[in-house]
Amino acid sequence: MTLKPNFEKYPDGLVPTIVVDDKTQQVLMMAYMNEASYQLSLESNQTWFWSRSRQELWHKGATSGNTQAIVSIQIDCDEDTLLVRVNPAGPACHTGQTSCFYRDIKLNSAGGQ
Repeated sequence: MTLKPNFEKYPDGLVPTIVVDDKTQQVLMMAYMNEASYQLSLESNQTWFWSRSRQELWHKGATSGNTQAIVSIQIDCDEDTLLVRVNPAGPACHTGQTSCFYRDIKLNSAGGQ
């Protein structure tokens, strides 16, 4: 049995995809894959996504050179979210930051107690 995302689970066919640096374990970004970008990612061993803002396939790093070579792809228990481990060739964030998750939200002083 070959595992693959259940693209039909979401009305827009987009599966949340978390991208992690394989060496540092840092979460780099979260994007969406549709069936076409998933297939392109498998075929090329590079990350491809669906751009919701541009409504088109997006090869990560095609214009910036900051590509992501896929090391592995894992699927969650519900087959509706992907975890992609990569070797990045530069920053993941369009701002130039290594990760898209570089800003902290201040919690109240109780800290969830």
